[in-house]
Amino acid sequence: MFRSSFRSTAIVLSALAGPLAAQSSMHTIRVASGVSSPVGVSAPVGDFNRLFIIEQGSGSTGRLRLLDLTQNPPVLQATPYLTVTSIQAGGEEGLLGLAFHPDFANNGYFFVYNTIPGGNNRVVRYRANAPFTSSTSADPTSAMTVMTINHPSFSNHNGGWIGFGPDGYLYIDTGDGGSGNDPSNNAQNLGSRLGKQMRIDIDGDDFPADTGNNYAIPPTNPFLGVTGALPEIWHYGLRNPWRASFDRLTGDQWIGDVGQGAIEEVDFVPAGVGGLNFGWRCTEGNNCTGLSGCVCNGPLLTPPVHAYPHTGGNCTVVGGYRYHGSAMCSFQGLYFFADYCSAHIWSFEWDGTSTQHLTDRTTELAPGGGLSISSISSFGEDAAGELYVCDLGGEVFKLVPGPIVDCNGNGVHDGCDLASGASHDWNGNGVLDECEPTLATPSCFGDGTTATACPCANNGAAGRGCENSDATGGARLDGAGDPANDEVVLVSSGELPSVLTIFLQGDAANPAGAVFGDGLLCVSGVQKLLYVKHASAGVAHAPEVGEASVTVRSSQLGDQIFPLSGAVRRYQAYYRDPAPNYCSAPAGSTWNVSSMLTITW
Repeated sequence: MFRSSFRSTAIVLSALAGPLAAQSSMHTIRVASGVSSPVGVSAPVGDFNRLFIIEQGSGSTGRLRLLDLTQNPPVLQATPYLTVTSIQAGGEEGLLGLAFHPDFANNGYFFVYNTIPGGNNRVVRYRANAPFTSSTSADPTSAMTVMTINHPSFSNHNGGWIGFGPDGYLYIDTGDGGSGNDPSNNAQNLGSRLGKQMRIDIDGDDFPADTGNNYAIPPTNPFLGVTGALPEIWHYGLRNPWRASFDRLTGDQWIGDVGQGAIEEVDFVPAGVGGLNFGWRCTEGNNCTGLSGCVCNGPLLTPPVHAYPHTGGNCTVVGGYRYHGSAMCSFQGLYFFADYCSAHIWSFEWDGTSTQHLTDRTTELAPGGGLSISSISSFGEDAAGELYVCDLGGEVFKLVPGPIVDCNGNGVHDGCDLASGASHDWNGNGVLDECEPTLATPSCFGDGTTATACPCANNGAAGRGCENSDATGGARLDGAGDPANDEVVLVSSGELPSVLTIFLQGDAANPAGAVFGDGLLCVSGVQKLLYVKHASAGVAHAPEVGEASVTVRSSQLGDQIFPLSGAVRRYQAYYRDPAPNYCSAPAGSTWNVSSMLTITW
């Protein structure tokens, strides 16, 4: 009994401190250099092979560059994906935003936000060259203006982020039009497109006579039908929103809004909520400016969820993303953001109502090797949800995990494989099951290779027991863990989702198999019913943490194989099939059996 108790304790300890323990660090690696003023990266949904980089540009042109992620390290294509001409670039102007149509794979449409001569901004639709999901270029002649945004007075505060929400509509962020304190009070003026977030339907056109505006108004926009208000407005009271994002899991939105002279802020919008007023120009963060336009910190304003002062070199927030990639599972859900002036990067946790555990990640995320991230202009996501940081000086960096344990060689920390369900550690010994040595011999397959045929021609898939439903291909019994350490766990997979499962042990075998219910029973001799379990998602396993080991359980039932002695035992799982009509012979039988496993203890 001591060995059983020791095993249970060992399982708990290995889950806490073994190679499957959580990742504890991250850093950045440079994935692109020689880029001209990168201000963002993005990728179409499902396109895991490419990352698109926005070059802000200079003079009258900006470019989209293509990073090939199929190569290691990634390779920046020499020829631009698209050169956008007739723009006005420099300072805060230029090619500023990129968004791919949700159905890009089929229609090839993507959208850019840029400044044009005279200072106005526009959203333009382009089309990729075919095949859309793999071509290295887009058609510059396909340009169609979606929206023109009047920006007459100053060259700064252009906003420029665009992105598709989970509702399929295009969201567009604009600055208040320039100058420090928004002298025209554009941000609070619902008759102006400046200082706003807009929401439009790019698959319709409510303005057929206007070639500069080609979009429709979503029927749920909050100011549709409101006198004096533009119906495309979704939120207002923004000063210069510099980078926003949608949480790819929840649909919530995050906006970094650049302050004036004292406070930077991060705003949060619950999924689907529109019509919020973020308070500029009467508030800067939570501070009252003394300017008109709204009631400072009044009940109709939405305060930031995080604000920080202009100390330590801070002066311009760069909004970021909540991390939902797979490479750094220990950092799931953290929101990353930065400050352009200080080049500091932070993260915080979000519990649904407030931020917690603000952490300065600047030193941790330094790339090392003589490289540095000094002028952070944007964060971005690839299709897999991994995060990138753009340095306006011409580089793009990727957030990656620190040292990882990767026994299966898939580039993902073993603990992340376990957390995602891609791998298992049924015996709790701190090693992924697929990385354990082969410890048992499988046999008794209901795939036609056993002498006795399945009872009603219900052959299973190769290496499995007889079929028990149209969906599974039959059940297979595997063992995880080293018998010498008495840590074997029996795992029956390929069952129906939640059926009752009995793990059977025998001291002999019938190689030909005998008909047993809807399957073949090969375990024979002195038989013991070791464990009774219910499958979860088609998988049953035993023992569970805290239960007697296989050898101890066998000894408790009268078949003494503990202490280990080189004894050979045979194992199968038989399980209830709640679909009796699948295999009608023998009549009324609803049991089936997995393949068999032979273990030498």
